[in-house]
Amino acid sequence: MKKALISVSNKDNVIYLAQELVSLGYEIISTGGTYEQLKHAQIDVKQVESLTDFPEILDGRVKTLHPHVHGGLLAKRGDETHEKQLAENQIEPIDLVVVNLYPFKETLKNESATHEDMIENIDIGGPTMLRAAAKNYSAITVVVDPDDYSEVIEQLKADTLDASYRQKLAAKVFQHTAQYDSLIAQYFSKLTGDEYPEHLTITYEKVQTLRYGENPHQQASFYKHPLAAETSLVNAEQLHGKELSFNNIQDANAAVEVVTEYEEPTTVAIKHMNPCGIGTGDTIEQSFQKAYEADSISIFGGIVACNREVNLATAEAMSEIFLEIIIAPSFTDEAFSLLTKKKNIRLLRLRRVSNEELQGIQKYVSISGGLLVQEEDAVNLDEESLTYPTNRQPTEAEMRDLLFAWKAVKHVKSNAIALAKDNQTIGIGAGQMNRIGAAEIAIKQAAEKAKGSVLASDAFIPMADTAETAVKAGISAIIQPGGSARDQEVIDICNEHNIAMVYTGMRHFKH
Repeated sequence: MKKALISVSNKDNVIYLAQELVSLGYEIISTGGTYEQLKHAQIDVKQVESLTDFPEILDGRVKTLHPHVHGGLLAKRGDETHEKQLAENQIEPIDLVVVNLYPFKETLKNESATHEDMIENIDIGGPTMLRAAAKNYSAITVVVDPDDYSEVIEQLKADTLDASYRQKLAAKVFQHTAQYDSLIAQYFSKLTGDEYPEHLTITYEKVQTLRYGENPHQQASFYKHPLAAETSLVNAEQLHGKELSFNNIQDANAAVEVVTEYEEPTTVAIKHMNPCGIGTGDTIEQSFQKAYEADSISIFGGIVACNREVNLATAEAMSEIFLEIIIAPSFTDEAFSLLTKKKNIRLLRLRRVSNEELQGIQKYVSISGGLLVQEEDAVNLDEESLTYPTNRQPTEAEMRDLLFAWKAVKHVKSNAIALAKDNQTIGIGAGQMNRIGAAEIAIKQAAEKAKGSVLASDAFIPMADTAETAVKAGISAIIQPGGSARDQEVIDICNEHNIAMVYTGMRHFKH
């Protein structure tokens, strides 16, 4: 009689599975809570003690770690030596293993969980059985995912469950146990303050297979960290529209990162991972209008993120142009009804994020054959640490715009220059090989609006040419990190033309 060992933490559909296995002639062996549930459902089931002739001990910590279990899992079928040893030790082979593990991930997500809770949810016997059965997949069917129960039963009934299918199930097992161990390793690394360990183990779960990557000839998939914050884009709820593409996801993430910088009602428009327009106003409708007017050409086909609920008036303005995605904490019923008249527009709901929530979170950037890991650039500017190297200090209105521009330029690809006036970006120069080039692009975009605006530079202004260009454009104030060997030349030009300058003492390179 074939034997199936069932020991699961996630008991979804386990009664269905056991009933089907019994109907197929399997003898069911189980443990602990799984045994009790199957017995209560009047399924013919035996306790694992019937194999081991040894009771569960140490509060269930030891129950399946026994030669009569693992001998039945690891023995090579058809191997004379193995078969002989099984017979000599009265060990019967096990044909099917259904195991899933203690909920360590779910316990990690529970803010009230104690360290003792974490320790008790580290499964020992489960991963050992899974790995043993998966290693012997040529003879044993091992199932870790309840979503596979139906297909396994169908294949058993049709007698089509072959080594190739068992190999796929084994692959899922090793993926599952690897993720399990990875989360435990991350927990202990964090617990001991080892944020950058010698051996980095990280794990992700697939969200969706994408149609393609950055370009149609590239394959791609979208993954999320199992412990990703609620406010992360991966946890956004798509309310309407087509499936997100690789580039949509990149741009949407950039939009979320920018809009988190602002506490006032703010709208951010993104194109190719750079902001093309940012506006802050008394209302979200006003902020969208500012973001639109900042660059009414580039916003076409762009991604928009708002940090307030989208109401009908804002939706009416948005619906007049082509937008790929709108991200907001919520949409009023009237706004949602209007926007969803466009079949393809994607509407994402994501809880409003504060910049503080990103502090300390690690960010991963892949390179060929490797990975760079760093903290998110989420440090807020300390206004008390600002210094004023020029004769004139900025006015209150200039200071407001300087701080607005500084938040904006932080999210523009380096070398980066952002011009702002009245809580609105009016010119952005992104990703240039030299800073003067970025300044010229921003000033050209701003045109006449540049006069009386402020300029933010993501890193120090290395030469006088950027300041001279700012003078010609009529810029009234500059914010930059400072620290160039030629700072004095820039200061002298600013003093000569009555431009106020602020040093932040920190830069915001974005590669």
